[in-house]
Amino acid sequence: MERLATSARRDAYGSKINRAHSPVLAYGVPWLTTMLGSLTPLLPVIAPAPILPPLGYLVLLAWRLARPGVLPMWAGLPLGFFNDLYSGQPMGSSILLFSITMISLELIELRFPWRSFWQDWLIAAIFIPIYLLSSALFSGVEIGFDRLPILIPQVLLSVIAFPIVAKMVSLLDNLRLTRVRRIG
Repeated sequence: MERLATSARRDAYGSKINRAHSPVLAYGVPWLTTMLGSLTPLLPVIAPAPILPPLGYLVLLAWRLARPGVLPMWAGLPLGFFNDLYSGQPMGSSILLFSITMISLELIELRFPWRSFWQDWLIAAIFIPIYLLSSALFSGVEIGFDRLPILIPQVLLSVIAFPIVAKMVSLLDNLRLTRVRRIG
């Protein structure tokens, strides 16, 4: 009888004890959210100039800056391939840019292992214009000083949207790390 009372108390106060992370959520959420972000070119938005931020790239940056170990360095290849399939860019441009980004972020992580939100935003504010300009060059558009202002709204919107994307990634990270009840 005393053992039954002890187990009842344990359930009432120790509800998070003896639980494990879901491997599907722990490993799948970063990949799935980055791929969903890469699907944004399918949204029915008609604009005379590029205005939508590259959400697949922003989500990749946010995951890599928030949780460096969650996406391996080689993740730029498959995620860049998926982004190339839906972005309309020439095949291989996002593969190259995502991979270079992952390698660069790894080098930054080695040099500055502890960063703040402002430093992450600064890193993203440096990487986003480089990514957008490189994407424009890979697409075959002749970028001159007369056409460069066309990219400014997309760059500004992407840099401003990064903290929102980073907050969504942190909320998804909490979902990813929720514990599930062990069976047995």
